[in-house]
Amino acid sequence: MLLLDLTHTSHTRARTGIQRVARSLYTALRASEDTRGVCFDPYQKAWRTLEPWEERNFTAEAAAASRGARWPWSARLRGALRRRLASTAPRLPDSIGLIMPEIFSPATAAGLPPLFKHVRGPRLAVFHDAIALKLPELTPAKTVARFPAYLRELLAFDGIAAISEDSRQSLLDYWRWLGVQDAPPVQTIPLGLDLPLPSDLPPSAFNAQLPVILCVGSIEGRKNHPALLNACEQLWARGLRFELHLIGLAHPQTGRTALEKIAAFQRAGRPLRYDGAVDDATVITAYRACTFTVYPSLMEGFGLPVLESLAHGKPCVCSSRGALGEAALGGGCMALESVETGPLAAAIAGLLQDSAGLARLAAAAHVRTFKPWRDYAAGLAAWLQTLPRRP
Repeated sequence: MLLLDLTHTSHTRARTGIQRVARSLYTALRASEDTRGVCFDPYQKAWRTLEPWEERNFTAEAAAASRGARWPWSARLRGALRRRLASTAPRLPDSIGLIMPEIFSPATAAGLPPLFKHVRGPRLAVFHDAIALKLPELTPAKTVARFPAYLRELLAFDGIAAISEDSRQSLLDYWRWLGVQDAPPVQTIPLGLDLPLPSDLPPSAFNAQLPVILCVGSIEGRKNHPALLNACEQLWARGLRFELHLIGLAHPQTGRTALEKIAAFQRAGRPLRYDGAVDDATVITAYRACTFTVYPSLMEGFGLPVLESLAHGKPCVCSSRGALGEAALGGGCMALESVETGPLAAAIAGLLQDSAGLARLAAAAHVRTFKPWRDYAAGLAAWLQTLPRRP
């Protein structure tokens, strides 16, 4: 049996990147492996398997307006009672391996030693990115302060599965900078993607009446929405006709500038729609309705929205750097050296005014193939089995 740590994801209905990875991996592993979801209960101060109310968070359709964890009072009292009864040892089935797909908190990290002792087989962590180190000015302050300790805690695992080659190199570079001599192996295993549309879907067509440009991604500093909004304002001022459609949960700290611009442009009557956090069906509908997408993020660990756009047959304007460049390599993207206002405006205008060029990109997107989540889960489980236990 495999244990999958879902401490945060099982207590939120948010659909940000890591939560989507954890949900998809859990679903795929349970379909092919004997897998149990587990969490560290901060009120019991012990590891345990997920309870029915926690499992329901994985099937809930409505998206949460906050990414924070939610523990109802009944669960808090139940955990506290168990702790008073000295029930703090892991309440887990016998397992041959452990996978941790989340960025774990200090409290969870402090609880790792008893969990590691309980697991007979290797312990594997999924590494997403080192953005908190590379772009600290655009990252929440608490995340920046926490991140160096998290990167050191990863040294306790038997293997690290990086979601892109860029992420892998970032982690290894940091460990080399620390002077680490005996680091666990780090393997690049790109994420999966379940295709939402049949493979025979025709390439998207140019909407000559009112094109819709879609941007799916949380509203936060590194996602670079202000540059996209300024680019669109320049084009609207020049008389180009299109609608900008934004979808994503807003971060109250780093997303404030973008939210203020969104409100200002809406008051000015610009064709701008912002839906906030929505369910998966709404996202799929938005992809189907758009002409092309723009993902202006400065840096990503993987870039799922880029591949999701391509899976729908819709071209994507994105950065050519790092993991986003890796995602764009297969075709269907207009990959830019810079995603500042000027280059974004030029790229958007080019696609709006060149229907033939847009159709060529859409055709390239349509023929791309993507690894499904079941293959990602199988690859992760297979590599886990090859890892020796480290002291």
